[in-house]
Amino acid sequence: MSTNNNPLSRRIGLPLFDEITAEHFEPAVLEVFEKTKDILKQVEKDAQPTWDALFKPFEEIDLDFEYTWQILGHLKSVKNSDKLRKVYDLLMPECTRISLQLSQSVPIYKALKKLQASPEYERLTSSKQRIIDKQILSAEKSGIGLNDADRKRFNEIIKRLNEASSKFTNNVLDATKAYSLTITEQEETDGWPESLKRLTHSAWQKKTNQGSTNQDFNEGPWLITLDQSCYIPFMQHCKNRNRRFELYHAYTTRASEGEFDNSVLIREILALRHEKAQMLGYKNHAELSLSSKMAQSADNVFEMFAKLEKAAAPSAQKEHEELETFAAESGFKEKLMPWDMMYWSERLREKLYSFTEEQLKPYFPMPQVLDAMFNLCTRLFGITIKSSEYPKIPTWHEDVRFYNVFDENDEMIAHFFLDPYSRPSEKRGGAWMNTCRNRRITAGKLVRPVVYVICNGTPPIGSEPSLMNFYEVNTLYHEFGHALQGMLTTVDEADAAGVSGIEWDAVELASQFMENWCTEQTTVEQMARHYKTGSPLPKELYEKLKESQNYRAAYQMQRQLTFAKADLYLHGEYDINGSETPFDAFRRIANETCVLRAYENDKFLCSFTHIFAGGYAAGYYSYKWAEVLSADAYEAFIELGSEDKDAMARTGKRFRDTILALGGSKHPAEVFRMFRGRDASVKALLRQTLGL
Repeated sequence: MSTNNNPLSRRIGLPLFDEITAEHFEPAVLEVFEKTKDILKQVEKDAQPTWDALFKPFEEIDLDFEYTWQILGHLKSVKNSDKLRKVYDLLMPECTRISLQLSQSVPIYKALKKLQASPEYERLTSSKQRIIDKQILSAEKSGIGLNDADRKRFNEIIKRLNEASSKFTNNVLDATKAYSLTITEQEETDGWPESLKRLTHSAWQKKTNQGSTNQDFNEGPWLITLDQSCYIPFMQHCKNRNRRFELYHAYTTRASEGEFDNSVLIREILALRHEKAQMLGYKNHAELSLSSKMAQSADNVFEMFAKLEKAAAPSAQKEHEELETFAAESGFKEKLMPWDMMYWSERLREKLYSFTEEQLKPYFPMPQVLDAMFNLCTRLFGITIKSSEYPKIPTWHEDVRFYNVFDENDEMIAHFFLDPYSRPSEKRGGAWMNTCRNRRITAGKLVRPVVYVICNGTPPIGSEPSLMNFYEVNTLYHEFGHALQGMLTTVDEADAAGVSGIEWDAVELASQFMENWCTEQTTVEQMARHYKTGSPLPKELYEKLKESQNYRAAYQMQRQLTFAKADLYLHGEYDINGSETPFDAFRRIANETCVLRAYENDKFLCSFTHIFAGGYAAGYYSYKWAEVLSADAYEAFIELGSEDKDAMARTGKRFRDTILALGGSKHPAEVFRMFRGRDASVKALLRQTLGL
């Protein structure tokens, strides 16, 4: 296919998602690969130790990759298909080779080292200095110091790790899509909220090609899937314990057997990462990973863990005893097991706070939630967000929306796509923000950032809008925090703009910070109005909602610590050749950390894409590390009181000018001190979540 008529050949404006097909990627990406190799050769011929000589030639290539390879990765996540997988797998090896050629370029590495030691380096901005330092470290972690034989093996490892990670993701998506449970007996739906019945009946109609029928959703059938928008409410409201176990087992053993088996891949990935780390002179992958993170060492992480575990343990024990007592008093005669937790926790929460999620959902239609979130951004950060006025923006699905972001002077500064709803057949689970186009100065012109905000929320059903549960509201705010960091950056070098170049364990700060505002009074007043009547959320219900936010917080903290500790152990002290399997290790750590014993057949690791297919290998602790930062940052606003709007706006501007604006241009500890005036403390997190 000629690249002249290829929609991927355009390098201005938005990607032409409505024209791009899988067939367009191979010629377009291969052309970018060849162009990259040509530029690399030219730079290597005369690699002068100056910023302009080493970085300017690659500016155009960075944009080329954004308009081709990154779009392929994006579509593979949101519109997965056999054709996209095939072309991705075809191009991935060459992408890996080129990436390694760039990072293993000896002439460029030597020139970078000279630049780092030169007078010019001292005159550069902190952003450029950080880019240079990180590129040198990246080269060293890419095996630049290895001999030819070792480098060959190293490159084989990188290639195989990329292939294995892609296969891991595909297996999770396919295993999730392959499983369903059809319920036909109406009595089994006793206790289900109406929204779950509507969702699962609609899913059954789609699967059986029934279309939109007049059949009452109360009559069924109902299709239960492992997609979170279905799985969570089912586990919360299904009275049939055997059905709960059936679904829990399916969920925690996803991709652990049959054609989508990830268990072998887990062992291979762990072994290859360990071998790679040792080739580079590190004890293990955890040490390699932490060497470029804010925490610096596993000891520092475990020091934080110890403080949190000590604080959470008594509260978690008390929470569990309360739940056991409540379940027993309600007639439950069995021992609480993992598949009982969501159900009985929801029953106790309803009793303690006198409301159900079903009561809340009509007050949180997505359009209203979005408007309130946008207004919050205006109050705090002085920006205005407007839906695009263009009649048609090219998107990959009809549900996708496009927005423009304006500063306080009404100047357009950024854009974002929002893809809010679940599509289990083609879209991977979870929620994320990714960069479509990063901010940069190219050829003297400013390129405005464009980001993707992707969620898997409950879709609209019939004529009703998407009615969000509060977990989905939190998730949207979380991902928009990432988006704000991507859009409000003021850094002009793409490698340090937005979330680029931020140490991985600090990158969740802005996202977790935004979650705090979901229960802030002004935001709730704007957000929570009944979608039919327009009536505000009753004050009593609002107070109960606020109180419930820390419900079973110690249990949730122990659960997150289990994931983080298991991740560090598997990438650290774990012996891949020992008798303990990764699943044994996970369950052992869970039993050591949590009040509730783990399910004996738990294979959750087989769907743990964060650490086996994402960027969180030996870094899942980042959520807790950054939560300490975000809680402390939010406390700066709590200390003001909600009445002082001017002080709130001033503090919000300081947050924008530091945390949101500076990206990877400075070390995150320095950025936090610029905002808060001191280092972060765990006290705010413990105070806000556990009341300590």
